[in-house]
Amino acid sequence: MQTMFTAEQLRDPDTASSNTVLRTCVHCGMCTATCPTFVLLGDELDSPRGRIYLIKDMLEGGKPATEEVVRHVDRCLSCLSCMSTCPSGVNYMHLVDHARRYIEETYTRPWHERLLRAVLSRVLPYPRRFRLALTAARLARPLRRLVPSTGKLGPRLHAMLDLAPRRLPPRSAMQSAQTHKAAATRRGRVALLTGCAQTVLDPAINEATIRLLTRMGIETVIPRGAGCCGALTHHMGQHDPAMASARANIAAWTAEIEAGGLDAIIVNTSGCGTTVKDYGFMFRTEPEPWRSRAERVSALAMDVTEYLATLDYAPSRAAPGLRVTYHAACSLQHGQRVTEAPKQLLRRAGFTVSEPAESHLCCGSAGTYNIVQPEIAGRLRTRKLDNIARTRPDLIAAGNIGCITQLSGGVPVIHTVQLLDWMAGGPVPAGLPRPAAA
Repeated sequence: MQTMFTAEQLRDPDTASSNTVLRTCVHCGMCTATCPTFVLLGDELDSPRGRIYLIKDMLEGGKPATEEVVRHVDRCLSCLSCMSTCPSGVNYMHLVDHARRYIEETYTRPWHERLLRAVLSRVLPYPRRFRLALTAARLARPLRRLVPSTGKLGPRLHAMLDLAPRRLPPRSAMQSAQTHKAAATRRGRVALLTGCAQTVLDPAINEATIRLLTRMGIETVIPRGAGCCGALTHHMGQHDPAMASARANIAAWTAEIEAGGLDAIIVNTSGCGTTVKDYGFMFRTEPEPWRSRAERVSALAMDVTEYLATLDYAPSRAAPGLRVTYHAACSLQHGQRVTEAPKQLLRRAGFTVSEPAESHLCCGSAGTYNIVQPEIAGRLRTRKLDNIARTRPDLIAAGNIGCITQLSGGVPVIHTVQLLDWMAGGPVPAGLPRPAAA
């Protein structure tokens, strides 16, 4: 694609990066076939190719974002399916992230959108605030029928109330800052990102990760000072809060690297993993030592299944005789290109594994997408669950807390690592009936 940026514009590192991305695109349109919003809406401007044209025009013109550009960029899930499809290697992720930051800096949203985004960015990344908010949502659920289901804010309030769990699990002492010693001869040392929302919604995922790793001889450290990865604010274009979260994690993990060394930084929420693996790019213009520290952290970051695939995982229980449909989270299959390891591990654990049709399409979770774009997210959820139902599963396995929350309500949805931990001697995951074979 031909671009017309001025020399002055190209002095900005973000613009220079976007110029490179834009020039890689050859207009082939292969991305449209795998884009969830284009598949649903059929609008070229709601496809990666259409958004690329809009973003190019906005950035080249150096003008404030328009309502049209914002509407179509906001509808993007950042599922990155287009990047898996693109034959030219267009890094759409970096382009749309730049566009969102530009929108945040040049566009004034309506008051209700500003309010919603402020609440999300100031609550979800902070576990204590998030727990309080979920408690309030549970108390407010009986009043849901009083909230209008139309308008700009009503459907989003409904979405927040519907997504809030009816019961919150208790806080877990295992995921506070500490070192979990290897239960067997120590074979390695890793840091675990416990995250923010996941620590509140389902701390059992972190507990299962710790149990499984330590049982396999891996010392697992939860560093003091690590927290939200920054993905939530980063994808809303809020650059400074995202960088602050990333900087805190980099500092915490660097201290552990220098103190005792780390073989990997384990992430069991794939949406976070995609962002942590991109820290090197996010800090590319930061002064030293932050740039090199960020690069080192990105190089060490691994999804939990990606790391387990390097070890000799073996079950200690008999095969449970359960049919598992594996839901491939977009951030894992498209963002990190981790596709085979989770399925191979589940089969090794003794499960019968299948995949649904259209496994490349997003379930509609996408961070906060199911709150800010509830109508599209709802349609994607229905489509995904319909495809999963055709596989006749006993349960669904997924590697991202957002997907687990989005798809819950029918067939049990369990994190992959909980199933692997169970079959290697851990407890039966909550919500899953204990089969006779166990």
